[in-house]
Amino acid sequence: MERKLMRIGVSLPGELLDKFDKTLLKRGYSSRSEGIRDAIRTYNQHYEWMQQIKGKRVATISIVYDCSKKGVASTLASIQHENMDLINSSVRVHVEPNSCFEVIILQGEGEKITELTEKILSLKGVKHSRLTTVPEEKIEK
Repeated sequence: MERKLMRIGVSLPGELLDKFDKTLLKRGYSSRSEGIRDAIRTYNQHYEWMQQIKGKRVATISIVYDCSKKGVASTLASIQHENMDLINSSVRVHVEPNSCFEVIILQGEGEKITELTEKILSLKGVKHSRLTTVPEEKIEK
C-alpha cells in the first residue's frame, strides 16, 4: 500500500517548539516530523478511547489553564454550573501567577462526562487536560 505524505504548516510559540525538540532528542526521534506523527497518533488514540466511555462512571478532569487570559475562568465556571448534575466537587490551586490547576470530580453517564471534557479541553487558555474514569461497577463497595 502506497502512503502519500502530506505537508502541513504549523505555527507554534518558540518556547513550546524548543521544549518539543528537546523531548524528541531525549526520546531518540530521527526527525521533528516523526515526533509530530507520533504525537498525532497518540492524540487520535486518546480521542478513540474517549469515544468508548459508556455507562455509569466516576471520573476526574484535571486541567491547567491560564487564569490571566480573559474569560477562561468565567467560561469554566459557566460550563461547570451547566453540568451540576455530573459534578460532585472541584478544587482549584494557583500554581503560578498566571496558571491554575483544577480538578473536577464527576459521577454520571460516560457519554456526558466525555462531552463535558471535550468542551473544557477545547477552551482557549486551557494548556493541559486529563480525563481519568472508572466504571462504577469496578469500584469496590
